[in-house]
Amino acid sequence: MKVVVLVLALLAPAIVWAQTPYAGMQSRQIKALSDQQIADLKAGRGMGLALAAELNGYPGPSHVLELANRLELSPDQRGKVQNMFSAMKSETTPIGNRLIEQETDLDRQFAGRTITADSLGAATAAISKTQGELRQAHLKYHLLTAAILDQAQLAKYAELRGYSSDAPAQQHRHHHR
Repeated sequence: MKVVVLVLALLAPAIVWAQTPYAGMQSRQIKALSDQQIADLKAGRGMGLALAAELNGYPGPSHVLELANRLELSPDQRGKVQNMFSAMKSETTPIGNRLIEQETDLDRQFAGRTITADSLGAATAAISKTQGELRQAHLKYHLLTAAILDQAQLAKYAELRGYSSDAPAQQHRHHHR
């Protein structure tokens, strides 16, 4: 009997934690965004928003630049991809900052108990629109980057990233620096 009580006493915190996966998130600056997500949005990183492109053969400028030597980019290609990467960051960073502001506003309304059905609708519509703009911007640069590479480079990229069927499985991080 004592063993059962001891086991239950030791397992109780784990059981409670498993039932409350959001425990600890209440202290976040913006409840809906982690510190990492906020940092990624401020830095213009993709955060997996372009997976539809990335995993279907449309590499993004960040990863192409990381693999530039192994892809044997020409100086012209490297320059074009670098310019696209800079343009992408310039475009996506303000959108990410706007999304942070909108999430902050929504969080503030809930925290202050000032939220109404109308303000909720307006806030979530604005957030959705901004999320769509951000995703479109990241996807656009994958489309543009793929157009600069030839078929051999696209195949090599897929192999290096572990996407081709004969490539060894690898872990991938899908964000832009």
